[in-house]
Amino acid sequence: MFAANPALVLNADFQPLSYFPLSLSGWEDAVRAVVRGSHVVVAEYDQVIRSPSTVMRLPSVIALRAYVKPQTRVAFTRFNVFLRDRFRCQYCDVQHLRGELTFDHVVPRADGGQTSWTNIVAACSPCNMRKDRFRQKPLREPFEPTQHDLVAAQRLFPPNFLHESWTDYLYWDVELEK
Repeated sequence: MFAANPALVLNADFQPLSYFPLSLSGWEDAVRAVVRGSHVVVAEYDQVIRSPSTVMRLPSVIALRAYVKPQTRVAFTRFNVFLRDRFRCQYCDVQHLRGELTFDHVVPRADGGQTSWTNIVAACSPCNMRKDRFRQKPLREPFEPTQHDLVAAQRLFPPNFLHESWTDYLYWDVELEK
């Protein structure tokens, strides 16, 4: 019943802790954080939970009481590479689902290529297999993205679930169903 009620987690400045992946907490962890006092409830679902001594609406948005300084550099992860490349193969420029892309070294590791932002691109399996034979170069040079770059890319790929109470804290240009 409550599994579909995640809480959006905000920093003390009411900005999401993370956009990629979106900073969400399961309802149980959200309730524990509020009861512990480390978070405050900003918005609630209509669903109620009960204990012998308390009745509480499930939190849909919670915020940290103490500000956590965000990281200045973007984490180098497979998902963030795909997001930077907008889930497009960098050889054929076709958009794919995340599970259909591979992590490709532009300069192969066997030739001294590093596993880094500037040498990794998203590639579909057929292009990844054929690019070495044809000495194909990516359509766009790989680069280390900023937080701003990934937030801009993330707006093109909103999560599957966005609760209406989150709209004031997120910047996706999508209509939410009521």
